[in-house]
Amino acid sequence: QVQLVESGGGLVQAGGSLRLSCAASGNIFSINVMAWYRQAPGKQRELVADITNGGGTNYADSVKGRFTISRDNAKNTVYLQMNSLKVDDTAVYYCNARRQYSTIEHTRILNDYWGQGTQVTVSS
Repeated sequence: QVQLVESGGGLVQAGGSLRLSCAASGNIFSINVMAWYRQAPGKQRELVADITNGGGTNYADSVKGRFTISRDNAKNTVYLQMNSLKVDDTAVYYCNARRQYSTIEHTRILNDYWGQGTQVTVSS
């Protein structure tokens, strides 16, 4: 069992910055990938960024160059630094933790955990 608690959401003007935090607890040793997803009203949930235990990162094209995902292993916390925010970034942001087994051909998710979400609103 893994518990995830997000924080740091709020209201910010376009062009501003915000940092989200996700504190993990429980059986975190079983996790090898952590990620941030977001879901805007009327839209599907989408992957924003993820990070592996080895430190490798992946970003959605829409946030490349603006968002940075990072980990602080001593604090068991994952961060999402969001700069140059746009109105289109407005969404509920969810922290995700999973254990997966990957090959060149496919990826199998073995365990999957979600936080409660934190609202990010960007005003024009």
